[in-house]
Amino acid sequence: MITLTGKKVSEGIAIGKLSFYKRDTKEIRRIYVKDVEKEAQRFQKARQKAMQELKELCEIAAKEVGEANAAIFEMQQMVLEDHDLVDRITNIIVEQKLNAEYAMQNAVENFISTAAASDKDYVQGHDADVKDATNRVLRILSRGFKDKMLMDEPFVLATGELYPSEAVQLDKTKVLGFVTRYGTINSHTAVLARTKGIPSVIGLGEALKKDYEGKTIIVDGFEGKIYIEPDYTTITKMKQKQDANHTQAQNLERLKGKENVTQSGQKIDVCANIGTREDIENVLRCDAGGIGLFRSEFLYMESGPKPPTEEYQFQVYKLAAESMGLKKVVIRTADLGGEKTAECLDLGEDPNPAIGYRGIRVSLDKEEVFKTQLRAILRASAFGNLSIMFPMITSIKEVTTAKLILEKAKKELKNEKTAFDEDIPVGVMIETPASVMISGELAREVDFCSIGTNDLLQLTLGMDRQNEKLDRYYDTHHPALLKMIRIITNNVHLEEKHISVCGDLAADLELTEYLIQIGIDELSVAPNQVLALRKKIREIQ
Repeated sequence: MITLTGKKVSEGIAIGKLSFYKRDTKEIRRIYVKDVEKEAQRFQKARQKAMQELKELCEIAAKEVGEANAAIFEMQQMVLEDHDLVDRITNIIVEQKLNAEYAMQNAVENFISTAAASDKDYVQGHDADVKDATNRVLRILSRGFKDKMLMDEPFVLATGELYPSEAVQLDKTKVLGFVTRYGTINSHTAVLARTKGIPSVIGLGEALKKDYEGKTIIVDGFEGKIYIEPDYTTITKMKQKQDANHTQAQNLERLKGKENVTQSGQKIDVCANIGTREDIENVLRCDAGGIGLFRSEFLYMESGPKPPTEEYQFQVYKLAAESMGLKKVVIRTADLGGEKTAECLDLGEDPNPAIGYRGIRVSLDKEEVFKTQLRAILRASAFGNLSIMFPMITSIKEVTTAKLILEKAKKELKNEKTAFDEDIPVGVMIETPASVMISGELAREVDFCSIGTNDLLQLTLGMDRQNEKLDRYYDTHHPALLKMIRIITNNVHLEEKHISVCGDLAADLELTEYLIQIGIDELSVAPNQVLALRKKIREIQ
């Protein structure tokens, strides 16, 4: 038995024969052409056909994995519509009198390498998507270019890297799971795997050899491991794990559409935390009551050397608003700093990042960047039930200053005659001991409050939660934290405002009953934890 370890991207167990993806390749040669106009037209026809295919693929994806994930193929259409890219290709054809395939290959490589220095937010960090879109055009130009999965029986797919357009078309009745040599856990392919529920492990490197073709393989998506030609004991253990996971998932699915109510009749809202637009569909699938925390800093962390533009942020927030309909969407303004660094914002070295330059402190310092985000959120508020939440608050002044910048953004949009919700709710994160002590005063300044238990606990204990040496001292049920949550809840309710918990503690089923008893109005957890939390709530007497 051979055991390989990679990165887990989609949980589950898959057992079957391994088959490598037969993606045909054709060498692209440099060929001089006589009729450059005809060659340019050939490129344009292939580009138009590729865009039509992407449009159809987007419609299929919307049905299969939801509109949020189908947006990947809208982005790929944007690549093929990009005037800069199209002009580069056409110029090579016309000026250098070269064939369309060669012109396209060269222009695309340059397009990707220069995206970081341009304002093309949608390209940065999405090399695989750009290549996926342009390879489609190359396939059309080359005609005989086909991809094959040749097995009749269900199998485990292996490849160097899987493109999003390939991942979305995977047939779950044939593809039991997939493994790759390369890829990242935040790629669109990984997101699609999670959404489609296909167990997968990526980043296995060159250890995933073609010699393993046809051999029995087990994919353990829970641990990020694969077993090639597993022994009897491993097969038995994994089959038991597979059966237990299937039974648990079936039982939880029955809770969709049910209320989050205890047996005594006490109700509590259950929402979901997300970090990217690709997570939006998972909120719908898990039947959450809305998005209780949209960690918008991930848009900055994935943006490369330039901050995400107002337009890009607007499109993401608008998608969240429209996808949720009447359900709430709470967008936390960028909580950067600490372990959450972004190349696009130089925050400098920080000797004590957990208690350093982060959260609202960065936003108030970089007012134009902050105002750009607020404008994007405000514009998106015209399309749904959006709220704004400020992170890492320690004083009333921070809140009033942030609200003044929000008013500036509103005034600008009014002057531009741009629609937005003038009464958009504003909230704060209570995640510092200082904010606990003034939680009543903070509640008077805003419409709602949310307790960030992760930071509140580490700041209360004076312990970095990422320091492994402190694991045995790090008590997530520390009485000081539980008492603080009760104090915050009482203070916020005295001001007749809504209070939620959105840190890891919200998903701690051992504390669910306590949080309900003290009067927490809402718990916001990861999408895949929503139904398990609902089950726990409904079991409470």
